[in-house]
Amino acid sequence: MSPTGPAATDFPALSAQGHVTFLGAGPGDPGLLTLRAVEALASADVLVAEPDVLGVVRCHARAGVSTPELTVVDAQSAAAGVPVLRDAVNLVMEAAKGGRRVVRAVLGDPGLDGNAGAEMLACAAAGVPFEVVPGVASAVGVPAYAGVPLRDEQGADVRFVDARTASDRCWSEVGASDATAVVSTTLDSVAAAAGELVAAGRKPDTPLTVTVAGTTTRQRTWTATLGTIAQVLKQAKVLPSPDGHQPVIAVVGERSSAAQRDQLAWFESKPLFGWKVLVPRTKEQAASLSDQLRSYGAVPHEVPTIAVEPPRTPQQMERAVKGLVTGRYEWIAFTSVNAVKAVREKFEEYGLDARAFAGIKVAAVGEQTAAALVDFGVKPDLVPSGEQSAAGLLEDWPPYDPVFDPIDRVFLPRADIATETLVAGLIELGWEVDDVTAYRTVRASPPPAETREAIKGGGFDAVLFTSSSTVRNLVGIAGKPHNVTVIACIGPATAKTAEEHGLRVDVLSPEPSVHKLAEALAEFGARRRDAAKEAGDPVTRPSERRPGARRRRTTT
Repeated sequence: MSPTGPAATDFPALSAQGHVTFLGAGPGDPGLLTLRAVEALASADVLVAEPDVLGVVRCHARAGVSTPELTVVDAQSAAAGVPVLRDAVNLVMEAAKGGRRVVRAVLGDPGLDGNAGAEMLACAAAGVPFEVVPGVASAVGVPAYAGVPLRDEQGADVRFVDARTASDRCWSEVGASDATAVVSTTLDSVAAAAGELVAAGRKPDTPLTVTVAGTTTRQRTWTATLGTIAQVLKQAKVLPSPDGHQPVIAVVGERSSAAQRDQLAWFESKPLFGWKVLVPRTKEQAASLSDQLRSYGAVPHEVPTIAVEPPRTPQQMERAVKGLVTGRYEWIAFTSVNAVKAVREKFEEYGLDARAFAGIKVAAVGEQTAAALVDFGVKPDLVPSGEQSAAGLLEDWPPYDPVFDPIDRVFLPRADIATETLVAGLIELGWEVDDVTAYRTVRASPPPAETREAIKGGGFDAVLFTSSSTVRNLVGIAGKPHNVTVIACIGPATAKTAEEHGLRVDVLSPEPSVHKLAEALAEFGARRRDAAKEAGDPVTRPSERRPGARRRRTTT
């Protein structure tokens, strides 16, 4: 069921006190939200959540949802005369008593993580109806992403311990047992928790894993024993650190052994795990590419390098669209998603829809353009069977035949800077071509200063160049990528442009396809990871290379 459909708001009538949904947002990966959670978020009037949780759930709420700031003022601030800000219970109760649908989102699961129970009791005491949408608990989800199964075919008990509130009796019981212990604590308190278990009877050589930022692309896991964890974190230069307060999940027991985790660490072993990848395309163009990069463990960062604007003189486009309706054309050829968008906007301006294409053959230069047409309601008659380019389109384009083709004219809406390859090829096949500027491409505005500094300072692990113009425009608006950044290009022409700008090309796509380009980058990352492991070196990202290890770029 779609969260935006009618069923998403098909709820019982609200009482005068409103309604509260206590919702588990999971341990950090937005993909772990349940379908019921997404449905509840879509119908919320008010969304109450800590900032890190809000970032996970906000995109599923409707545009007009209220997100009041959730802040608890400490005693020092109150003594200084700072106005007391509302805490979670007050925010939730105030909105619910106003007859509004409230979603109170918490990290992990409402019943196992945090203090949602106290807020539920407040609702019950005030007669405010509420429901609970379970989420993936941190103590369960994080070990799964770290490659540490909590149980196997032999069974065994699992004990969950919150080190912040654990009593001496709790430590004694867990320490005296052979159960797998899942300990919620902080990075700088792990060694103390390990000491409690050893003092209570656990052997110092009991395996232990410690995972920080679990289920996110910042996840990092260390394998040690109860007796060596302090030394391991010190040698890894993790502690001492100002980030020592970060929450972690530690799993104690034989299932945390290094040998087993090496085989089961599926998440952190993704080929581009944690790589920050620059995607210099518009958000609409980059969506599917960014999704693919995320599947490889990367963190895509979209930076538009071009902006699309209407043609300076729209009359030619207007005549061509009218010609579509009056039967002037046998074919219309779309060479980009932007061309589809330009024609669609002109159709909407005239009150037309996809039915205006009846009787006209439609060609698309590639899969993404074809997908944009299908979204418009038009199924293309021709998509290249080979290379997705103007040349590939010409390979499959039929020559004009006066016997079978009543009309010899092709409508070609395209960018103002498009090449003449397709026009020349169609003319050679016997077709007349109306080559119409449907949109103009101009250089986009520079990205924020922080992004520009990351590009020039080596903050990105890789950049994907999908055309020569993306190379020229990115360098023009943001500067040249640092020499530790992996440069991936979609084809020889793009690679040549990159080299002309003094960039070393590390990855070349085997086909002129953005998805093949992302796949090639993932293969590069996998080879790099394997080489580090074979050499006995730690697996690092390109941006983590030390200055002395940087390779020099060749310039022309």
